[in-house]
Amino acid sequence: MHTDKEKSKLLARVRRIKGQVEALERALESESESEKIMHLIAAARGSISGLMGEVLEHHIRHHLADDPTRPGVLKPDAQQTLIDIIHSYVK
Repeated sequence: MHTDKEKSKLLARVRRIKGQVEALERALESESESEKIMHLIAAARGSISGLMGEVLEHHIRHHLADDPTRPGVLKPDAQQTLIDIIHSYVK
């Protein structure tokens, strides 16, 4: 990540995911109902997918930018198309 703001944002997301996984662990330890456990798994999975989408978007915007010294990289409109596809896929 290139800025402290981006890093802080991602770390906050990771900490929320950690809390979700810890809640899942507690639910399993206390033998909660399978419906609750599946709900917790789905929530954690969604959060991790969202995090992946953010990291992929950053990578596309900052490492696949249109750079005349690097032929074949994605142009801005192609970058946005790829980002939109990724975000719809990881939802």
